Amino acid sequence: MATVSYKDATRIYPGADHAAVDKLNLEIGDGEFMVLVGPSGCGKSTSLRMLAGLEEVNSGSVWIGDQDVTGLAPKDRDVAMVFQNYALYPHMTVADNMGFALKMKGVAKDERESRVLEAAKLLGLEDLLTRKPKNLSGGQRQRVAMGRAIVRDPQVFLMDEPLSNLDARLRVQTRTQIAALQTRLGVTTVYVTHDQVEAMTMGDRVAVMKDGKLQQVDRPLALYDSPKNLFVAGFIGSPAMNLLPARVVDGGVELGDLVLPVPRETTERATGADVVLGVRPENFELSPTGEGLTMTVNAVEETGADSYLYGSLTGVPHDQQVVARVTTRTPPSRGERVLLHIDPAKVHVFDKTTTERIS
Repeated sequence: MATVSYKDATRIYPGADHAAVDKLNLEIGDGEFMVLVGPSGCGKSTSLRMLAGLEEVNSGSVWIGDQDVTGLAPKDRDVAMVFQNYALYPHMTVADNMGFALKMKGVAKDERESRVLEAAKLLGLEDLLTRKPKNLSGGQRQRVAMGRAIVRDPQVFLMDEPLSNLDARLRVQTRTQIAALQTRLGVTTVYVTHDQVEAMTMGDRVAVMKDGKLQQVDRPLALYDSPKNLFVAGFIGSPAMNLLPARVVDGGVELGDLVLPVPRETTERATGADVVLGVRPENFELSPTGEGLTMTVNAVEETGADSYLYGSLTGVPHDQQVVARVTTRTPPSRGERVLLHIDPAKVHVFDKTTTERIS
């Protein structure tokens, strides 16, 4: 097992006017499950491929343990990668696919078969070892790709959106299995996904990227509770945090026709009067006092225990859709007006100019 370190690691593709990955500094602990997450084009897969040796590092360095691997060939880095499309050999059986890398290394047949069988037991593939990939489901192929990585006993697992080709139900089931397996094996793992729910439920820590730059890295709940900036606030959470334009006034921050009592030390950090308030959907509640923000309900989603109200707030631009999660079995109807209460202690305040959280 080993640590992984990116030190000012930069990748600029030929002809590009900006870096795909820009001076990435990230420390990944021994045995840690680190998830890189962000929208398409943010640099997360490029970062993974730099670690694998599949992309050139134009400046900076990448380390595995105490070794600088920046100039090493992929085969010399002692990493195993699970690809999005599984990359299985169609003419080989499951057992041969899983053991192929060991065969290329000259590992004796008996040891090879033993390691393949051990991995197959871990993954529930014992009955499938003689089948070929065309006779497997998507979930089974994904497990074979995992098995091929496991038998190599690498220092680091690299996973590039391995669940993206699975249906929604199987994706939920498989992500739980992968997280449990990684905990059992204790191998340092770097996992790339664009799905923030996947990131939040699997990672020991999550690194959020945008436009080639690392925005924030922290434990999943810390990202959720204390986003560093507007991008992280809007990206982490499903449904996303409501980000609402507001103004600093005497006594707090004015949102629509309501003034929220925000501490002076917070508002004094703002570079101007305009700020952005961040409110999680679950931090709204139907007002029990007859006071609060007036919401016109445009749509209602009933999910059983909770209901999601989608609508607009009086005094807030109408193109600003707001989502509120309320715990009631008799939610308001579409077109109805309701009063929403916000606990000021659960409101995030962001500087509109810098986009940084100041609360």
